[in-house]
Order: sequence, then structure tokens, then C-alpha cells
Amino acid sequence: MTQRLKDYIEEGRSLDADEREIAALALQQVDQQEQAEVDAAWDETINRRIREILSGEVELVSGEETLAMGRAMLAARREE
Repeated sequence: MTQRLKDYIEEGRSLDADEREIAALALQQVDQQEQAEVDAAWDETINRRIREILSGEVELVSGEETLAMGRAMLAARREE
């Protein structure tokens, strides 16, 4: 964490709860250019995944199978 960020956070702590909430919400907002870039990246990801499904490059699995795979992975990690 940079000193500038540390100073910013320390200053933010002097705000009351409502002001901190407003500041946090303002910091989370992106401008139109940034949003356009995010949207374009998601569009590319979605299109790539659709191509992978339609070409048979990836195999779809049911929700139940996905959960079972996840549980097995977690169980394996716990055993390490």
C-alpha cells in the first residue's frame, strides 16, 4: 500500500458514517469509457465461451455434477 493511499484512508476515517458511505459508492462508480471497456471484455468472454460450447471444445456438465466436482476439490484440499 502506498503512503498516498494510507493517507487517503486515514483522512477517510475522519468522515462520519454517511460521508464514508457516499465516498465508497463514488469510488466504485466507473465512467462511461471504463464501463464500455468492461462491457467489451465481457462480450468477448461470452462470445468465446459460446464458440467453445458450439464447437464441442468444452463439455457442459449439470449443476449437480458441478457441485459434486467442487465438493471433491474442497475435500482434496482439506486432506493436504
